[in-house]
Amino acid sequence: MLDRSFIGHTFDPVSIEVEKGQLKFFAKATGENNPVYSDEATAKAAGHPALPAPPTFLFSLGLMGPEPYPVLSLLNIDIGKVLHGEQRFTYSGQIYAGDTITRTETIRDIYDKKGGALEFIVHETEAVNQRGEVVGTATTVTVVRNG
Repeated sequence: MLDRSFIGHTFDPVSIEVEKGQLKFFAKATGENNPVYSDEATAKAAGHPALPAPPTFLFSLGLMGPEPYPVLSLLNIDIGKVLHGEQRFTYSGQIYAGDTITRTETIRDIYDKKGGALEFIVHETEAVNQRGEVVGTATTVTVVRNG
């Protein structure tokens, strides 16, 4: 069983500089065809100061830090037992190329189902830009298969 005393644990903040190449690659990889996400002139004509991040890019920022899955390390979980259970985003601003986004992740809940055969970790990551503006929150549910 996972140690529920880690509910409320907040990891050290991690800052990541958003590069336009990352945004273009992400747009292409996710099949986003709107040129506002890949062409700077189109983005500026649409009123953006730089290339905006496509929807769900917030998730990929976590993979760019020094420890892509800090929850697994903290709770000593074998990645082979992990499933990505759920992902939700709340947007309150826009991420742009050139921004520095600071991510702060907190474990919000740990619970089990099926007599402990499945354990669930709810972790929330707040993303703040270099101006101190919260641009979004990602809530992830990680499932750990036991047995």
